[in-house]
Amino acid sequence: IGFCLNRKSENMLRQVCRWFGTPTAAQSITMRVKIPHVAGNLAKITTAIGEHGGNIGAIDIVRSHKDHIVRDITVDTHGDNNADEITSAVGDIPGIEVMNVSDRVFLLHLGGKLEIHGKMPLKTRDDLSMAYTPGVARVCSAIAKDRRKAWNLTIKRNTVAVVSDGTAVLGLGDIGPEAAMPVMEGKAQLFKEFADVDAFPICLNTKDTEEIISIVKALAPTFGGVNLEDIAAPRCFEIEDRLKAECDIPVFHDDQHGTAIVLGAALINAIRITDKSFEDLKVIVMGVGAAGTSCTHLMHDLGVKNIIGLDRQGALYKGREGMNEAKQKYAEVTNPNMEKGSLSEVIKGADLLVGLSGPNCVTVEDIKSMRPDPLVFVMSNPDPEIKPELIQDIAGVVATGRSDYPNQINNVLAFPGIFRGALDVQATKITNDMKLAAARAIADCIPEEELSPDYIIPSVFNPEVSHAVAAAVRTAAYADGVHRKTFSGDHTR
Repeated sequence: IGFCLNRKSENMLRQVCRWFGTPTAAQSITMRVKIPHVAGNLAKITTAIGEHGGNIGAIDIVRSHKDHIVRDITVDTHGDNNADEITSAVGDIPGIEVMNVSDRVFLLHLGGKLEIHGKMPLKTRDDLSMAYTPGVARVCSAIAKDRRKAWNLTIKRNTVAVVSDGTAVLGLGDIGPEAAMPVMEGKAQLFKEFADVDAFPICLNTKDTEEIISIVKALAPTFGGVNLEDIAAPRCFEIEDRLKAECDIPVFHDDQHGTAIVLGAALINAIRITDKSFEDLKVIVMGVGAAGTSCTHLMHDLGVKNIIGLDRQGALYKGREGMNEAKQKYAEVTNPNMEKGSLSEVIKGADLLVGLSGPNCVTVEDIKSMRPDPLVFVMSNPDPEIKPELIQDIAGVVATGRSDYPNQINNVLAFPGIFRGALDVQATKITNDMKLAAARAIADCIPEEELSPDYIIPSVFNPEVSHAVAAAVRTAAYADGVHRKTFSGDHTR
């Protein structure tokens, strides 16, 4: 039966799927099953999978014998427990043998997700003599005489270091450098896929601020930029600030600024479809770590004046006891009316809630106490501060960090294009104006006539986003005077 979904019914379907749980490829398995040649056996298997909530992606024949057939059955599940339930249910069918079960995500990561290829073949003696010794010595001598030539004669001009100490990885916390590697490899893939930037993961076995700064400075000659990733606050602030001051290439902590830029884009478009204005907004920021602090600064740059940050002890304000240095600095530039108290107290009359804290810590009553049609950007992953379906009739616009809700605030909309633009002009740094330009470019990727409460952020697969961001970043770099060259129109030259 074929049918079409309008926006409302599509959202209802999303909601139903979340209530009952949605099987995903991120939790998928492949079962190798030995099936006797008896009519109805395959139907029994597919029925068992469906009854336990699995979604069949593919059924492939591995080999066939006189009395049985071996098939690979790929199934999206709800998680490890559900995968075990499905496997057991299939194995319990009389005559059916589950020979092996593979986790597709683990298979994808076998041997890592990256490899290195040369840009030209080395097939002859001439090839070797030019790419390596003796010919390469002439190139080395040219760079030794003028180190600026490294930008044109080495990988530097298109290469970014993705640096982490593994202390704040996803929602997993301090899991160490080895465990952080799969995330950093994935980050490098995103750089290449969305902006043709060559990136390499560097996971450091140290939490010492001075040592991290020293290592990155020593590595800087190899790279055209540094993307700091998953470094815990408050150390991440000093590390980035020091590296920005002491390196002559862009240093960008994506957990801070990538989140802020995409949130800024969401806010720009949310303002366009409501009767609110930046100057009149009252904003609550739950969580004033790396991302919360940067989001606050970018909202200030957009013209927002009344921002109140909260930690576990409540609202931050000047003179509050028990704040570390980073929170003291935050309090100096926020909460102009010195509001005090818990979330439920200070959220009253607010226009925007920015959630960067943890799951299920906001109530429906909290949202009801905000001004009519509030903007609710709850970005905790995998579970937001409040489930959007609970406030769909209260909130004017809702955004989350998840892909199964409308308006996903995803850093991948920002960092590939930002570094593409910065590398194109060999920028020395990424300025606030460049970040603001990136936010506006992302927002402008949606034509104003297409904006709606469910569509204020473009898709991460929109190919125009990274190009638009790169162009805006280049223009801002020229205006701020942080460029070394003028972009020729081709980043390979």
